[in-house]
Amino acid sequence: MAMTKQYYKNDNIIMRTIEELVPKDHLVRKIEACMNFTFIEDEVKDLYSDYGRPSIPPVVLFKMLILNKTFGINSMRRTCEEIEVNLAYRWFLELSIDDKVPNYSTWSQNYIRRYKDSEIFQTLFDRVLDQAIDYGFVDVSSVFGDSTHQKANANKNKYKDIEVAITKKEYAEELLNEINKDRVSHNKKEIKEVENNEIMFDENTGEVIENVDTKHIKQSLTDPESGCFHKGEKEKCFAYSHHIFTDKNGFVIAKTTIPGNIHDSESFSGVYNVLNQKFKEQINNICLDAAYATPAICKMIIVNGHTPLMPYKRPMTKKGLFKKYDYVYDEYYDCYICPNNEVLSYSNTNKKGYKEYKSNPEKCKNCPLREQCTKSKNMQKVITRHVWEEYKEQMNENRYTQNWKDNYPLRKETVERTFADCKEQMGLRFTRVRGLQKNSHNSTIIFTCHNLKKMALWSWKYKESTNSNTAININIMKNIVDKLNFCKIKVINFFKHTTLSTI
Repeated sequence: MAMTKQYYKNDNIIMRTIEELVPKDHLVRKIEACMNFTFIEDEVKDLYSDYGRPSIPPVVLFKMLILNKTFGINSMRRTCEEIEVNLAYRWFLELSIDDKVPNYSTWSQNYIRRYKDSEIFQTLFDRVLDQAIDYGFVDVSSVFGDSTHQKANANKNKYKDIEVAITKKEYAEELLNEINKDRVSHNKKEIKEVENNEIMFDENTGEVIENVDTKHIKQSLTDPESGCFHKGEKEKCFAYSHHIFTDKNGFVIAKTTIPGNIHDSESFSGVYNVLNQKFKEQINNICLDAAYATPAICKMIIVNGHTPLMPYKRPMTKKGLFKKYDYVYDEYYDCYICPNNEVLSYSNTNKKGYKEYKSNPEKCKNCPLREQCTKSKNMQKVITRHVWEEYKEQMNENRYTQNWKDNYPLRKETVERTFADCKEQMGLRFTRVRGLQKNSHNSTIIFTCHNLKKMALWSWKYKESTNSNTAININIMKNIVDKLNFCKIKVINFFKHTTLSTI
């Protein structure tokens, strides 16, 4: 067979519309079909003047941002270059082949002059989430929380050492009341305030409310609002942390952004409060990793009527010594029993909220197990127990229930999968913008696009492939819903005027 040469003809006139050239199953069509973006105009109309030359329509600007994040372009300059030649993008923005694409600087100038101090980013996130809820795609019976870091646009070698105030935790006043209540019951004097000049891992939680004492931190000279992130084997760098909650189907339902030097458990309170504002009564289980297994967090979750589901956390005890679980707590007599059947009696409740139980040094002196028990010079074993320890024990008991076995393993399919998708496809691995506010807006758009893409793909499955304007085939929907374990959905209408309600 003879080789055939390909000849290109660039002067052909194509007599077809953009509507005909864009594939019927392109992602932009699916996004447009599941969401009406005209609400953006009403949300930002107060930011525009009634006079002057016509502006770029705000819907076009935000659709450009959606293209930027959804397709992982990550650069607005390159996004504009892609819109120039990509007919699908032009169709999504409702630009004809002759329309001029907005300059890449248009978005940044509009952000600086109009959007940076507005609530439009959170509004967009909420509207997309509400639309997914209306479709019946969101199941918050069990929610999954975690945080991830995003490398800041800052040189890790350019920093200065500064002294900053250590702040009281949100629950400080409540903890003080609990400490004094316990001290009074043991005939001890009340204290005036909790001790907060040393940050302990198992107490790191809550929002800052008041300055106390100081500590030294590294502050970036490039982006001072970022935080120095250093965790395990990961690279030490300046970063921002994004704390989110997802539902059973991987939709992001709440998020916050904080500097990267704040511990996961410390940022929990803020995002948990955001979650409760909308879904408190619908949530049954809160699934978290071991970093959140603190008495304060367990108490916070249980008091709100939710069930905390967390994994086992190994005790941080030196090799060769008894673990804390080797000492049995007697709730009736409020004491601990050591492996040699001796009693450790209550001694004090300190300012950090820990009750101290101490052994008798005379008995420990000749104990055959002393080398496995304590290395102290005074030959006395001390065990501490938080005043809210019962909430942590209740959380640990949940690990043996069928509820834990059914729900906790879903973390890798929900919140961890969400972080992986956003990092690989939507630019969550590193950021090009600087400042906490800009990075908060940037992450909000990323998680909005994550929800939007998931909603668009799922809703498209419900549409008959033969006619894009027909209603949803109920049998097809039922099979898909049953297969994915969604809630049952009643169909009223679809495409641009779709309205779904849960049964």
